[in-house]
Amino acid sequence: MPMTEAYAVAAPQRVDLDAMQGPVMIEFGSPWCGHCRAAQPLIAAALQSHPGVHHFKIADGPGLPLGRSFRVKLWPTLIFMDGGTEKTRLVRPVDAGAIAEALLAIDAASG
Repeated sequence: MPMTEAYAVAAPQRVDLDAMQGPVMIEFGSPWCGHCRAAQPLIAAALQSHPGVHHFKIADGPGLPLGRSFRVKLWPTLIFMDGGTEKTRLVRPVDAGAIAEALLAIDAASG
């Protein structure tokens, strides 16, 4: 799957994400967030080697239920799931290597 470019305003339901099989990366952020914009090339570079990872890019904000269910406090927050279970997360990543390592962990576990 290619990287999702735009933030989805309509978020999936938590129960649907928890029921997904295979590797999933959920990216919480906002299009106006400077940290989020700075992370985009890092995320894109890391995702290129993991086409089987489902990438959800979710617009987050105060009181939005999906972000609160994952206890997101800072943007971007990347949540790496496999088989509906959170395996790890990165908050405000500044290193493509850390993202690639987290993706490898969930992608390898599924394959």
